[in-house]
Amino acid sequence: MSRTTLRRGAVAALCVALMPVVPAASASAAPKPPGPPSDAKLAAEPARHDLTREQFYFVLPDRFANGDTSNDRGGLTGTRLETGYDPTDKGFYQGGDLKGLTRRLDYIKGLGTTAIWLAPIFKNRPVQGTGKDASAGYHGYWITDFTQVDPHFGTNADLSTLIDKAHGKGMKVFFDVITNHTADTVDYAEKEYGYKPKGAFPYLDRDGRPFDDTAGMARVDEDSFPYTPRSTDAGTKVPAWLNDPTMYHNRGDSTYAGESTEYGDFSGLDDLWTERPEVVSGMAEIYRKWVRDFDIDGFRIDTVKHVDLDFWTQWATALDDYAAEQGRDDFFMFGEVYSADTAITSPYVTRGRLDSTLDFPFQEAARQYASQGAPASRLAAVYGRDYRYTTDKANAYEQVTFLGNHDMGRIGTFVEQDNPGADDAELVKRARLANELMFLGRGNPVVYYGDEQGFTGAGGDKDARQTLFASRTADYLDDDQLGTDRTHASDAYDTQHPLYRSIAALSQLTREHPALRDGVQTERYAQGSVHAFSRTDPKRPYEYVVATNNAAEPRTVELSTESAGMNFRTLYGGSGVSRSGADKRLSVTVPALGSTVLRADRPLGTPGAAPAITLKAPAAGATGTVEVTADVEGGQLNRVVLAAQTGDGKWRTLGSADHAPYKVTQYLDRSVAAGTPCATRPLSSTGRAEPPVRPPRPRRARPRRRRGPSPWSVTTQSSTTGARTATTTAGS
Repeated sequence: MSRTTLRRGAVAALCVALMPVVPAASASAAPKPPGPPSDAKLAAEPARHDLTREQFYFVLPDRFANGDTSNDRGGLTGTRLETGYDPTDKGFYQGGDLKGLTRRLDYIKGLGTTAIWLAPIFKNRPVQGTGKDASAGYHGYWITDFTQVDPHFGTNADLSTLIDKAHGKGMKVFFDVITNHTADTVDYAEKEYGYKPKGAFPYLDRDGRPFDDTAGMARVDEDSFPYTPRSTDAGTKVPAWLNDPTMYHNRGDSTYAGESTEYGDFSGLDDLWTERPEVVSGMAEIYRKWVRDFDIDGFRIDTVKHVDLDFWTQWATALDDYAAEQGRDDFFMFGEVYSADTAITSPYVTRGRLDSTLDFPFQEAARQYASQGAPASRLAAVYGRDYRYTTDKANAYEQVTFLGNHDMGRIGTFVEQDNPGADDAELVKRARLANELMFLGRGNPVVYYGDEQGFTGAGGDKDARQTLFASRTADYLDDDQLGTDRTHASDAYDTQHPLYRSIAALSQLTREHPALRDGVQTERYAQGSVHAFSRTDPKRPYEYVVATNNAAEPRTVELSTESAGMNFRTLYGGSGVSRSGADKRLSVTVPALGSTVLRADRPLGTPGAAPAITLKAPAAGATGTVEVTADVEGGQLNRVVLAAQTGDGKWRTLGSADHAPYKVTQYLDRSVAAGTPCATRPLSSTGRAEPPVRPPRPRRARPRRRRGPSPWSVTTQSSTTGARTATTTAGS
């Protein structure tokens, strides 16, 4: 292939097959399996799916704005233990509602918000617990009625108004939904609550015979469980099937370890028996109603790792298909998997088939880097494991990134705790640096309400749930606010607050330069206090260089780029022009506790060599989670597309990787693991397909959430969008 035939976008491919072992005597009689997809077809596979440019604002309606004082008690009468309302106690309703949110939409929009994520708004049990342990359901996670808005927040009509007004301002609305549990209305006759494992206390059918619920359900009654369930509040849950105590696991309180993670009651809340098909279909129908009757745009899903993976495959498929039938092809669902380990979070995307998860691994690394001064290598390590999220319909660009939340605490809390003695100016800089990491790196950033006003707090849970309207709660009145002398005794909707303004500026920057939102992210540098990467949109290939510095002094570093002799103009965090040398290296000075962004003056030029790939496939007979790795040399903005085949079945796409390491993970069970690698031989073909950056989600057979064993044979394509193709195939 001559260099004159190459331009930016040369294409190369590699195919390899790990075919199931076929006995020699029957091999000649076996039908020839279908060949791999063409290079052009693979190149046309989308590099992105779903949402990659959203900016979320996560808000608890009770804590944001009080637009209607008449609903503060939710239509109930009596003391706070009956109504749940007590604005002097952080554990009770404060008065915020949907009308208040609606009236403050311009404030939310001013941050650059594109999607509002509402904490659960469904009707809750007003109060749970007794004595000093009594608390209200202001947070929304103790649901009794899944069909209506909690009266403390308003009405279903108020919700419709909020959604319509938000859409009119160009903002989507996401619901926080729960399938793992309901409010605590099931007690045990034994009055004991320690977890009882399945091994020692198996489920029993109506005839008293043990059975394994993961292998199939049997007919059960109230004597089938380790504990004898009794309803303490009969008939209060809606839909009615939720009042049947046999729809719950009834094994006692979770220890949050081992089997009890999925089968135990979450802090005493009634844990649904999600392995039951009635629960899968029932929860699917609950949320179909909200998709059908309200023009919502997606779900954040609570307590995902406390539910079995098979449930997500079925439930998410049902909701996704239904949304598509309603014309919502871009309906997006991301799950809360509370872990900073990508080996734990990623299977809910690859095997559970959710669109994305909340990026706890990023959150931990961002705090360590921005607040604790950890080396840049820790942050780079998180990005280095992004391949674990790659599937046929998702990758790490869809991850939902955040810095703190209503459970763990705020970024303001962390920077205060991690930097005792630091003055306010330093704390603001560290909070701003954390936001820069989140906005300029891959993923969909989340602003937790109040962070834009410098809220802090003593910790997580109730201590991280202050009101934006004037508070009467003593614990909140004592909290500092970064960047201001204001206290929680006054409203906090200040659009001139330094953190509000810096978030709005970051949002405007990424809006004006979309490559900073979802362009290809290429790691450039991670040493000491400096982390740097490039962002490039293959359709508009101007390279952006992003560098961050968590040191108290500026740092000057030399970074690799894609271009020699290129001027890079500073867009953010400084001024002036820098020029890369003949070796494509660029000298960049990064401000103290800050970031800088530079943009190349010209698009990328022609690559010097066509891309060439080699593939490392799993060993024959491998089971569990395995990796497929492609090494790519040459080319530019290479993208590797992998497809697979089970036996002589149809090939399907496994995923698309647009930066090193070019990997995907697959889960293999024993039914498909047997195989042997075949010999490799070079072939050649041509193709000029250019993969679109953000195509509509395909409406074909929707393989994206297929159940059962993973297909396994692989074809790999590397592309730099466009020109000639060279292919290498391995086959039997």
